[in-house]
Amino acid sequence: MLKSCLFFWRIAFLLAAILALQLSMKSARAADDMNKYPHIKACDTIQMLMEHPAFKGFGQHLLTRDGDSSNQSLPINRIHSLLPYHGFVDVNTVLAGLNHMVDDVSAGKTIFYNFYSEQQKQSDPTKASTGLFFFRGESGAPFAVICPGGGFSYVGSVHEGFPYAMELSKKGFNAFVLRYRVGQGGNIATNDLAASLSYILANAEALGVSTENYSLWGSSAGARMVAYIGSHGAAGFGDGNLPDPSTIVMAYTGHSAFSKSDPPTFVTVSANDRIVNIATVEKRVQAMREAGIEVEYLKFRNAGHGFGLGVGTDAEGWFEQAIRFWGKHIH
Repeated sequence: MLKSCLFFWRIAFLLAAILALQLSMKSARAADDMNKYPHIKACDTIQMLMEHPAFKGFGQHLLTRDGDSSNQSLPINRIHSLLPYHGFVDVNTVLAGLNHMVDDVSAGKTIFYNFYSEQQKQSDPTKASTGLFFFRGESGAPFAVICPGGGFSYVGSVHEGFPYAMELSKKGFNAFVLRYRVGQGGNIATNDLAASLSYILANAEALGVSTENYSLWGSSAGARMVAYIGSHGAAGFGDGNLPDPSTIVMAYTGHSAFSKSDPPTFVTVSANDRIVNIATVEKRVQAMREAGIEVEYLKFRNAGHGFGLGVGTDAEGWFEQAIRFWGKHIH
């Protein structure tokens, strides 16, 4: 009887060990799946970033310009040299935004969308250098479209696009970073913004985003783009009657024009900005307020131009205030 009991205990122990091993292997496979694609490191080169398997088919759109092969050997910890109009480019912040996308792709999520059709690209080949990077929040939550700056000569997504979107995603919002055409001026870039809005709103159900209470975020040249849409609507740039944004967020631009129908607007700049005329910014803020438009204005002292999230400057934390401002206008 004792031998029989010992035999059954041994069998039970063996089965438990096999089950534990299977569960361990399953967990390991799940972990491997989550880490299907390796994280990008500061010592990796621009070429390695472009050719990273997580970004297959659209890696070139991560960079400041398409088709620029002269900087492929540059390490990512020197990526600030590709953003001459930007300051305080923090490599850890850059890497966090990029690796957020790597993790999303590893989890099976689609992160890049073409908003122009193949036929449209064939008719105008310059449209091939556009697209939307999608940072998912909660399903059905409002979305933001982010337009990085670069003087319409490059797109600073790595500094003031992907990091912004990552922060919005953490708060549950859906966020798109617009890759627009450069070298053709503000109107063409804003046409791309209008077309991207049309695409998102037409495909909102499939994308899992709300069609209401969306916001537009722009920095420097990108701030001009979102201001154009705020004043003239997407119809002014070729894309019909789309709902207006609930909120505009503008960082460090000297754009002066506005309309009395502009949505609530958040504005930020630094007093020591060498590109933006602060008097122009403040004159516009005052005029908008006198016209009855709600404006929140934050001026910092030492952040310069192109400070992005403001890491390492007195502007750090402005982004959270801008998110709260948008939240006030979600109805």
